[in-house]
Amino acid sequence: MELRAGQVAVVTGAASGIGLAMARRFSADGLKVVLADVERSALEKAAASLREDGAEVHARVTDVGRREEVMALAEEAYDRFGAVHLLCNNAGVGSGAEGRMWEHEPNDWKWAFEVNVWGVFHGIQAFVPRMLAGGEPGHVVNTSSGDGGIAPLPTASVYAVTKAAVVTMTESLYAHLKAEHARVGASVLFPGPHMLRTGLWESHRNRPDRYAKTRPRRTPYRTIAQFEAAMRDAGEEVAFTPVEEVADFVAEGVAAGRFWLLPASEHSDRQIRARSRSMLDRADPAYLENFILD
Repeated sequence: MELRAGQVAVVTGAASGIGLAMARRFSADGLKVVLADVERSALEKAAASLREDGAEVHARVTDVGRREEVMALAEEAYDRFGAVHLLCNNAGVGSGAEGRMWEHEPNDWKWAFEVNVWGVFHGIQAFVPRMLAGGEPGHVVNTSSGDGGIAPLPTASVYAVTKAAVVTMTESLYAHLKAEHARVGASVLFPGPHMLRTGLWESHRNRPDRYAKTRPRRTPYRTIAQFEAAMRDAGEEVAFTPVEEVADFVAEGVAAGRFWLLPASEHSDRQIRARSRSMLDRADPAYLENFILD
């Protein structure tokens, strides 16, 4: 889908990180942007910053895990701008390094699934029927992760499982849109190819009371800065991909109509080949044995 001035983009998880970078890129291309995020203060700050740069912005505090809130977001977007051409289901929360997967509290799983999986589905259900009815070219981008969609990350099992679900959901969406001969396309995004400095590591600041933990968190790193410092102390360098590069990659991928928004990376390619080879050979997943789980 060609991105043109005057079109409308909706981005969830838009108050920071990849979401805000995408909103900036789209507004720079002349699109009107609808920002959604669960964190009010950060959302208001992001919207004000974009408006200062001349963007036409509408912002709404939205918990994507709540279907009624995403439906209300769609209502406001269409009431305000009359159409939506690009939907980025980007909101997500991190959950990992909490012990063996069977040791995770049920609320860890419920919260991650509500945001990372149900949040994507809520976006699809709220916007795609309207986009189809509008008859204009459109596109949906769902944010996954290499930790789940390329090769599962055992050290963050809850997060990995939810992100693997996003890949299959997007494949299903793609197939259904093709069956309808729709003018709306779909893509699944794997941000990278390196780590990103985003608020994902601090997701627990927005964890709702309904999914509160019943025992202290066990993760050794509560922020990306703590992780980076630990790697430096261990004599290891950590490469980071600027979120602006991810936003540019998304815009270019949407314009090219690509389904797999997967940056070129020898590391990712090795993981994909190893996983595929294991399946084709009906062999044990030896590629999972390299992770340190203690």
